[in-house]
Parts: sequence; C-alpha cells; structure tokens
Amino acid sequence: MCSMQRLLLFDLEILPTPAGTVECLDQDGNLAMRAWFSEPTSELKIRSQFRVELLRRNPFDFLLDENVSRLPLWYSEPLSTALAPFRHFAGVDETVLQYGKAALAQGRWDLMHFLDWLNREIFRTFRHVERLEGEAWPSGRTLMRGEGSCRDLAVLFCDTCRTAGIAARFVSGYECATAGRPDAYMHAWAEVYLPGIGWRGYDPSRGLAVANGHVALAAAFDPTLAAPVTGGYTGGNGSHMETYIRMDMESNGSG
Repeated sequence: MCSMQRLLLFDLEILPTPAGTVECLDQDGNLAMRAWFSEPTSELKIRSQFRVELLRRNPFDFLLDENVSRLPLWYSEPLSTALAPFRHFAGVDETVLQYGKAALAQGRWDLMHFLDWLNREIFRTFRHVERLEGEAWPSGRTLMRGEGSCRDLAVLFCDTCRTAGIAARFVSGYECATAGRPDAYMHAWAEVYLPGIGWRGYDPSRGLAVANGHVALAAAFDPTLAAPVTGGYTGGNGSHMETYIRMDMESNGSG
C-alpha cells in the first residue's frame, strides 16, 4: 500500500503462456514482472485487471516545515544523496533553464507558490494535444512548440522543478475522469518530493494537484522507465500494438 492508493485486486494474463515469469521491484520501487518465451509467436496479448481504493481526498493534507520552504531547495543528507537522480538536469535545454529562473521569480522563491504557479502556468499557456504513440518530447521541444501531450507537459514540469533543486519524477497511470468512456487512454503527470512529506503529485495538463482523481501505475525519473509494458522481439518485418482500457468508478468514488 502507498499513501495514495491501496491495491485490492490484481490479475494478469499473458498469451501465449510464457516459459517463465519472475516478479521484482525495479530501480524505482515499482512492482514489475519479467516474462520470457521459448517458442516463436506472431501475437502477444497482455490483459491486466485490478481494483484500487483511492485514499487521498485532500492533496494539501500536510504542514510543510518553514525551514525548507525557500528555493532553490536543499535536502539534508543522506536524503539529498538518495534523491540526487531525481534532481539531475544536466543536458536540459538552456531555454528550460531560463524558464525555470522566470518561474522562480513568479513563485516568489517559495516552494509551494512555485509549484502552484508552474502547474497552473503550463496548463494555461500550453496547448494540450493528443499523441497516442511515441516517446515523451524533451522539455526544450515542448517549450519551443508551446504545446504537448500530458506526458510532454509532465516532463517539462519535472525538468523545471529540477532546475530549482526540487526532486521530481514522471508518473504514468489513469485519470478517473475518463471512467466509462470508450476512448479512455493512459495519463501522465509529475510528482515532487517534499521534505518530511514525501512524493506529491501535480498534473500540469489539468492545472491541479493530484488527489483521488488519479490512479498511479508506475513512477520513475525517466518516462521510458515508467512505461506499463516494455520488451523486445526478433524476426518479422515490424510490429503493431493495439490497446483498450476500461475503467469503472464505484458510486461512492472510492475505487
């Protein structure tokens, strides 16, 4: 169980049946399963079904210590070393660094003001587009184009936070607002690590702090490490993937 949701039921079916599987915790603490096959196949089907209870009604149910409210943010040791990968922004485009400096000024160099302003500003000024395929864009490209999918905007949010010393990570999952819709698809947002509080979510493609309207599947420093399914194959002339998502909400809104 995490502080945001509780897994009540989970079932995974893989066809054809793998020669073997192993469950493990990946480098970011996500529960993962690795499967391998001994015979050639022209088709692979993966069906997962799960039920979760969402626990966080108020995204601001905490009291932040005044000593860590100023930016750039510094974490005490050994926490700083543990969070170093999530604060790394080497290679980020210079335009994003400048964007981060402007965001610091707009956020009055205050941690919570900065996060709120940045989240709302990306939502307000960037055009949201649907990109059902392809990796997340680098933050510099999203900033230059002034538009992006939810995963692109999440990467921009993360990189901007990192320029201010804030540990940030990419989250993939589902948005409860799409429950019951035939065109439901996966969603992406960001989480930042607040000292003494832990990981807290922000969704720049919606301009809101994350509570019980999101179901997290995986979180990682890089979007490719938070993909729900990854793998490789040999032979053949190419591949094509089809996905279908069905999500239902209980009447009390708790699952």
